Amino acid sequence: MITDRSLVFRYYAFRAASSVGFITPVFTLFMLSRGLSFSEIATLSAIVAVVVTAGEIPTGYVGDRVGRRNSLVVSTALLVASLVGFVWANTYPAFVVLYVLWALGLTFASGSDSAWLYDALRARDAEDRFTRIRGRGESVRRAASVVTMIAGGLLYVVSPAVPFIAAAALNVVGIPVLLSLPKNEGYADGTADRLSVREAASVVRTALTRPELRSFVLYVGIFFGAVSASNTYVQPITVDVLEANVAALGVPEEATIGVLYAAFTGVSGVASYHAATVESRLGLRTAVVGVTVGVAVLLAVPLAVPLLAVPTFLAMRAGDAMLRPVANRYLNDRIEGAGRATVLSAASMAYALIRVPLILTGGVVADAAGPLVAVAGFGGTFLVGAATMSFVVTSVFGDTHGTGDVDRS
Repeated sequence: MITDRSLVFRYYAFRAASSVGFITPVFTLFMLSRGLSFSEIATLSAIVAVVVTAGEIPTGYVGDRVGRRNSLVVSTALLVASLVGFVWANTYPAFVVLYVLWALGLTFASGSDSAWLYDALRARDAEDRFTRIRGRGESVRRAASVVTMIAGGLLYVVSPAVPFIAAAALNVVGIPVLLSLPKNEGYADGTADRLSVREAASVVRTALTRPELRSFVLYVGIFFGAVSASNTYVQPITVDVLEANVAALGVPEEATIGVLYAAFTGVSGVASYHAATVESRLGLRTAVVGVTVGVAVLLAVPLAVPLLAVPTFLAMRAGDAMLRPVANRYLNDRIEGAGRATVLSAASMAYALIRVPLILTGGVVADAAGPLVAVAGFGGTFLVGAATMSFVVTSVFGDTHGTGDVDRS
């Protein structure tokens, strides 16, 4: 039997191997180099969001039926296939296919990753460690990304395709690591308390119509959507900011941005690592509101002072990294075990659905007025949404202390 320490160590190893840091600092630059416009890139991102929206609940249901670990293996295989495909893709239809593969890979992991960890800990009466281990697992992933991002910027200068090959090779390593992890207790002997399609639909409907879940998912979903949409423009904005400063040194901006992205990731890793501490000391409500509103306000700053774009993006990445394990804990505490992956996937579907109009509108705004205006607009959109919710709903957070399992009846 795998010990608790070995379980956590293997989970951290999987998180490290799932990094795509090699391509992260150069991905938008790579797409622009293949002749795509901001609007076309935004459309591809919207396609991902649509596929995620359509696929989240079915893939979460698959995770609940066949096991969360097996679902993660399928996810990794799809992501590797997409990464390899980018090496040869040169046409818009080819990129559409690869983005769809990528989106499916994300959907197979989005609910199953969190559900597997929570149930593995719950089987050991250690679910109270979820936020800490989930946060530190993300910190490990980001630490691996620090190294690979620096290498990715340098490899991009050698050849734009090389970072994709390196990222695919690293993700392949994650498959045997995943297979060494134990199945969740109910799947180990093939007699899991698995949901039928009708029961799964009932679980999702019951969970996401509960006020404390519905309002929370909408609130954090707008924030995650704003951050995700802003990430598209980090690279071109940062390259513009760096260009004058590094040109005299004769260093390609693409190589420099890898180091800068490593700094982004390092800060995010620290934030994720301390997510549980922040939640414990400030409380859920204060932590979530403080992070989201603070980041949203900062997104408008580079519009007035472009040189502050880099510290703004540092804060944005840190806030997103800190909030995700906190949000996952809030949802997990209020979902029954058998339908956990399905409901978490439904939440991810909601996040993706919120993200689509932000991405599409941002692409048009970026082409017309520049990426700085688009990023400021994302922050403003969240603030307007949050202010509206404060008047419309009684409480975004509901009961922040107890748990509430979803009734399957």
